[in-house]
Order: sequence, then structure tokens, then C-alpha cells
Amino acid sequence: MAANGNSLTQVQTQSQTLSQTLSPQQVLEAKLLQLSTVELEEHVRAELADNPALEDLPQDCSIPQEDGRESSSEDSQDYESEQREDAPYDVWSGADDDDADGGQYSGRSGEMMPEIPIADNLSFYDILAEQLAEQDLNDRQRRIADYLIGSIDNDGFLDKDLQAVSDDLAFYHNLDAGTDEIQQVLEIIQEFDPAGIGARNLQECLLLQLKRKPDGRNIELQKRIISDMFEEFTHKRWERIAQRLGLDEQSTQGLIDELVRLNPRPGSALGEIVGHARQVVVPDFVLECYDNDIHFSLNSGNIPQMRVNQEYIDMLEAQSKGTSSSQRSAAIYLKRKLEAARNFIEAVKQRHRTLTRTMQAIVEMQREYFLEGDETLLIPMIRKDIARKAGVDVGTVSRVTSGEYVQTPYGTYPLKWFFTDGVTGQDGQEVSVKQIHQLLRQFTDSEDPASPLSDGQLAQMLQEKGFNLARRTIAKYRDQIGIPVARLRKK
Repeated sequence: MAANGNSLTQVQTQSQTLSQTLSPQQVLEAKLLQLSTVELEEHVRAELADNPALEDLPQDCSIPQEDGRESSSEDSQDYESEQREDAPYDVWSGADDDDADGGQYSGRSGEMMPEIPIADNLSFYDILAEQLAEQDLNDRQRRIADYLIGSIDNDGFLDKDLQAVSDDLAFYHNLDAGTDEIQQVLEIIQEFDPAGIGARNLQECLLLQLKRKPDGRNIELQKRIISDMFEEFTHKRWERIAQRLGLDEQSTQGLIDELVRLNPRPGSALGEIVGHARQVVVPDFVLECYDNDIHFSLNSGNIPQMRVNQEYIDMLEAQSKGTSSSQRSAAIYLKRKLEAARNFIEAVKQRHRTLTRTMQAIVEMQREYFLEGDETLLIPMIRKDIARKAGVDVGTVSRVTSGEYVQTPYGTYPLKWFFTDGVTGQDGQEVSVKQIHQLLRQFTDSEDPASPLSDGQLAQMLQEKGFNLARRTIAKYRDQIGIPVARLRKK
């Protein structure tokens, strides 16, 4: 075949690729896995309102618990006997029937766990969702926006790059969205209040706030400082900024005074709007130690107990016997609703099992810390270690530990806090980075404020403790725990 004198050749090639498509049930389970206790309660109540085949289990008909909690009525035994043997997912009561101990590690069963308070205040995510509802978006854009809002951290920053967001939307939500499309939706969110919300870094956060201010020469100069001299600004090199702007010291200081009034953590400002509701942490686990035993329990909070509506089961049996078109349509509708109800109950139970296995693996690896509360007893641990121990994949561990908290005798911590890198000492023994953090705090707390320790001096002091670390590594660990450089600590 020829075209314009050039010969075109058609070549047929064959290639083999491996792809994975998640079932709707897997997508639902992955979605529930990322929800906190409060978010799950809201989701369960919404599902109860949406699906008539799913009903709230009456309080006087609760299922007996194997972890020592008594049923509230003898009626629970009557209800349990009525359940069909071929419908194992017809009820969820807050405890998993595969884990009879209710998520205990090695504690004393038969004891009531302390009641955990549930936060009923609006979070700043709710406030962002309210602003989102006012936007004229199509369903596709709204789904992207919902995911972006859920990925904003407590300081108000988007803690994922757009390619990671695109991958997550495709994998977990069956939504194929490119980075350009996600960027357009993100720009809409960045117009929400407070100014700076949804920024991907501090520089973008400050520029978003300056964008809201009225135009003027000072604003343009401030934007130039943040855009072109951000490193000098963060390191307080005011003289260099004045030199680059061609301004005197007084004029430059006026610009700096305006810039330092900007909020580097817009999420905290939104927390103030809703009465600091964002600061209320609802733990997903409560953990206690008795002598040499560790006992933990998954917090079901105020999540309603659920069961499949028996009336719908009876209606399906009746309609399935009919032969008319209306009866067949009714049977299809009832079957779909019943299947959705059972799938939802099973997804909630699967969330319970996965969270419990993951927490148990963490407790087993960090047992010495949970018994003593000493950070230096934390051992190096990565998500792959927990995935292997819990029998799940690394992605599942990441989702479980992204926003869940555990209440311990020593305080309430996010699960991701227990994951630390290892540092090898001169004796060849590997210890957690938390131990280096603790030593750095000790050194800087006892330093002379008039002559603070440099990173080189800190490295020398750590070497005397048996840790041979480079100065840049010391600087990284110092930044991780919020200790400024020596010149900023000088008084």
C-alpha cells in the first residue's frame, strides 16, 4: 500500500499483559477500610436509610458477645435461632464471629472494656463537604472532589501527588481520571475557605492566601518573595531578600511582617471555626495492659448493629413463586436489595477482621513498648513486616494505618506512629529511629541557649553513644521532631 510515494507497512504484534479488576465487593471493602470509626457510623446510618432490606437491630435483640459482654435481652437467643443457616451474613453486631475474643491479644476476657467517647462535633472535612455541595459539578467531578477532600491532612494540605490520586481513583473507585482533570477539581477546592486549603506544600499554601488579597504593589512584592525567594524566606535571610528586591531594611521588614501573618496550617484555622472539633480524636482501638498481658479491643462506637430485614426475605420467597411480569420484576428488585444488604454487612465484618489482624500484628511486634511505654523500646518496623504477619497486602496495611488511632495507657497515637526506620549502632544492633529522636531532644533540651549545638556537634555526641550518623542525617531527624537549626534556637 502506497501513499504520496511512500510505502506503508502494517505490522501485527501480540503482547500479553496482566491486569486486576476489583469486584464491587472488594471496592466496598477497601472503601470501608479507610473510614474512621465516626465516618463508618455515618456511612452505616446512610446505608440503613437507603436500603430498606437492611435494618437496625433493636437494642433488646442484640447478639451475645464472646468477649464477656452480656446480651441485653433473652430475645437475642430467639432471634439467633430464627436466622437461616444458608445466610451467614444476615447480621452484624459489632463483633466478628471468626474472632471470638473480639480482638483481644493476650488479655483477660470477661472484662468490660471502658466506654470510649464518640465525637459528635463537625470536623473540618464536614465543612469542606458543605462547601463542595454548593458547587455546580457533575457526578464525575464530585467523586474526584470527595476523594481529594478525604486526602487532605489535619493541617489542610493534600498529602498525595496527583499521579497517586489518579492511581487510587482507578484502582479503588473504578474511575479513570488523568492528572489534568484532577488538577482542575483541586483548583476548585483551593477556592474554599479558609484560604490555603488543599495546597500541596507550604509555598503553594502561602501563594493561595496571597491570591485572595486585593491587588497592589505590596501584594505583588509578597508574591515575588514566596515565588522566587522562598528558600531565603524560610531561612529568614532578610538582608538577601532586601538586596534582591532593591529595598531598604524597613520596607523589607514591612513585607515580612505581612507574610508571617499568613497561616501555615489552614486546617487549624478551620478547626477554630468549628470549635476545635478537628482536635477531638476518636480512637479506633483501646489498649490496656494487665501485668504482663496486653488487651485491645476495636471501638465500635455508636455504629448500629445490623441485620437483613426478614420481611424482605419472606417477600422474595413469595414473589419468586409468581409468574406474572410484575412479580418477576418485584423479585429482581428484592433480590438486588437483599444482596446489597448482605454484602454491606459482610464488608463491615471484613473491616473488623482486617483491622483486628493488623492491630494484633503491631502489638506483637511492639510488645515491649506497649508493656513499658518507653519509646526506646520500639523496634524498627515497616508496613511490609505487618502485612506479612497479618496475612494481608502492603496496600491494605497502608489504608488501615492512614487515619486510625489507638488509645494506650501512655496516650493516643496514630497507628502510623509505630512504623519507624532502623538505625544500626556500632555494636551492630539495630534500634528504632525513635531512640535517636529521644537523644536529640535530650541534647537540645540541656544545651546552652546562648550557644546551641550544631548538627556536627550533635553528630559527635551521638557517635559517643554508639551511633555513627552523617550530619545531613542528623538534620533530617532533627527536622522530623520539629527542632530548629542552631541559629534559630539561639537566645
